Amino acid sequence: MGTPLDLEKLESNMPLVTEHTYTSHDTILYALSVGAGSTGDEGDLQYVYEENLEALPTMAVVLSYPGFWQQRPEFGMDWKRILHAEQQVFFHKPLAQEGRVRGVTSVDRLYDKGPDKGALLYVKREIRNCDTDELLATVVQGSFLRGNGGFSGTTQSSPRPTPVPDRTPDDSLDLPTSAAQAMLYRLNGDMNPIHIDPEVAKAGGLEQPILHGLCTFGVASRAILRLLCGDSAARLRSIGGRFTAPVFPGDSILTEVWRTGVGTGAFRCWVKERESLVIDSGTVTFDE
Repeated sequence: MGTPLDLEKLESNMPLVTEHTYTSHDTILYALSVGAGSTGDEGDLQYVYEENLEALPTMAVVLSYPGFWQQRPEFGMDWKRILHAEQQVFFHKPLAQEGRVRGVTSVDRLYDKGPDKGALLYVKREIRNCDTDELLATVVQGSFLRGNGGFSGTTQSSPRPTPVPDRTPDDSLDLPTSAAQAMLYRLNGDMNPIHIDPEVAKAGGLEQPILHGLCTFGVASRAILRLLCGDSAARLRSIGGRFTAPVFPGDSILTEVWRTGVGTGAFRCWVKERESLVIDSGTVTFDE
């Protein structure tokens, strides 16, 4: 049994505004942290080499990141029982290799599943160029608040995810991660010790430190860029999916894709060594 979410506290402390200056070195670090360059494929060179450098679109998830704000006492959340459930990103303009951006984080949607069942919170971050106010990306994160249901007096159903097609995938790509992948990814700003400290991981019921969900998400985006966008970052318009199981550093991530229409697709990701589905109900839009 948890503590019902205090809506007044949540609303009075929003929005969160964060400015962020990043360099080409940060852009390369993000690409390396999601495995770009690890296979020796020349298609990755544009993301890790300063000559004609392009930013991976999903770098938006680390730009103007407001930190683990749910841990702050003024929000009154049972932060130890929060799970990162879903992620979606909409790309409005290609990201520059360096720049100054502003993120505005606000509550997008909230579903109360009941006193013993928790709540589902969707938070939206709009990322804009500080100089021009151009909207670059919209990042939407869904979190399962296991300890904060029962605040509305009613039980609400959250939207059902879109299943992948019931047929053989049109294409797939298996990409490796390294034993040091989480150690590298945390340098983007997510320093949660569950991703590096074995004792913290064990205290959380895990056999070892796990990969950041957004690192898995970034690896999936690299596969999708290769399979659906011809390795052209500017062609990716949106990507989203549900996290269903943890990935361990050193696992290989198999991304399966389906074309579902003109400029639309579906995907899911597996760790085949354990037959573990790690991202499901993935959706993607792109320029043909």
